[in-house]
Amino acid sequence: MKIEHRIGIQANTDSIWEVLSDLDHWGDWCPMYPRAAGTIRIGSVLDIDEHVPGLKVHNIRPVVLDWAPYDHIHWRTKMMRGWVTGTRFFEIEELTPGSCIFSNGELYQGLLVDFAVPRAIRFKIREAYEQFGEALKAEAEKRWHAGGDLPNKPR
Repeated sequence: MKIEHRIGIQANTDSIWEVLSDLDHWGDWCPMYPRAAGTIRIGSVLDIDEHVPGLKVHNIRPVVLDWAPYDHIHWRTKMMRGWVTGTRFFEIEELTPGSCIFSNGELYQGLLVDFAVPRAIRFKIREAYEQFGEALKAEAEKRWHAGGDLPNKPR
């Protein structure tokens, strides 16, 4: 099962990556992750408080599976004693200099997916991913415009 949100961002990949890769400051702009700590490195364990609208804040300790600067971060969490895994993804796709698509979501796998992620909360999870994307967009665009690194506009 996959839950995903995609959004256009009017900023370059550098500005988006600057915000996305700074885990220690996610709490400054991100409603879904009010606290995050760790090092983005393959195999490292992150320490993150996660908030999905309508649910209690809970701590997750995902393992970084893969990452590439200015491109993506993927991590995995285990649920229900490992019977279900969630692969969370954050991906930046450059369309033109200063215009990107940002995707974030999760791919759930395992025998007990319907119990770990019941239909009743899937919309809440989707809403949380949407809030993450909107917040990242706002922060990256703010930083990009403040930096003055805008492409030349045609006259």
